[in-house]
Amino acid sequence: MNWLEVRKIAREKLKPYCRVCTICNGVACAGEVPGMGGVGSGASFKANVEALNKYRLNLSTIHNVREPDTSINFFGEKLSIPVMAAPITGTTYNMGGAITEDIYCEEVIAGSLLAGTIGWTGDGADPSMFSSGIEAIRKNGGKGIPIIKPRSQEEIIKRIRLAEEAGAIAVGVDIDGAGLVTMALKGQPVSPKSQIELEELIKSTKLPFVLKGIMTLREAEIAYDIGASAIVVSNHGGRILDHTPGVAEVLPEITDKLKGKIKIIADGGVRSGVDVLKLLALGADAVLIGRPIVIAVVGGGREGLNTYFNNIKNELRQAMLLTGVGDVKEVSKSILRF
Repeated sequence: MNWLEVRKIAREKLKPYCRVCTICNGVACAGEVPGMGGVGSGASFKANVEALNKYRLNLSTIHNVREPDTSINFFGEKLSIPVMAAPITGTTYNMGGAITEDIYCEEVIAGSLLAGTIGWTGDGADPSMFSSGIEAIRKNGGKGIPIIKPRSQEEIIKRIRLAEEAGAIAVGVDIDGAGLVTMALKGQPVSPKSQIELEELIKSTKLPFVLKGIMTLREAEIAYDIGASAIVVSNHGGRILDHTPGVAEVLPEITDKLKGKIKIIADGGVRSGVDVLKLLALGADAVLIGRPIVIAVVGGGREGLNTYFNNIKNELRQAMLLTGVGDVKEVSKSILRF
């Protein structure tokens, strides 16, 4: 599919919840939550994009790199690129009902697999949203990762069992979801979690456990200490707390201490293969992409998502060739100019 056509279709279907801006930077949709914007002034959404834009790449063409390797191993799965679809829910109140939750989840999981990568699914104010993701993962041989809101311990463990039954690759909690406006509006209780509570959840399953929503070294170290298999450095797309730093601002202090000890995934403001390479250079093992995935799926279903991921792969490969990077698993910070 042609990416310009996908964007055109998505722009019509997503009105007025997403304008499918030429540059997806949170300016036009600031404060539109529910919707696709960032909470309050939108500063946290914008900070993710701005933080990445502050870094420049050192052009290098005197080297022996010819065929860059963009593949990684992620919890036993070989991915063609170190990029996955972030967990997103709320097709009715965030996307205007352009497609149903069931269809959205199915197309994200199937489209990610077409591109040789993995889709993550989410949880939301309507409990059926989590079920939609679980069913999509089940239909596709367990090739997906469901993320659960920070509900009561009992409710989270119920959902962990569903993930296990579906054969999911891993499972996790987006602990930053404790402040979601949409959850509060729908009467779905969520709250911060103590270290003891998180350790209980991690020990409740044999699946690799992911803590999504880490934005400080202190909490990254806690996640490591209690046995989490991976963390996602994320401010929830700028949708929970105004005026947080961008992900690329806090990522280096976390990776400097914990790289190689725990999987570190970055999620915030990624719009191109160049952005992916920047985050890898800052120490991330992989990245998640959010809002552009919505555009791809609403505009073209699984084929639209496959097209988008292939574009990202081509951009990443080109950026690697022009910075002398032969393998995404070995990206040096030296390719960045601060």
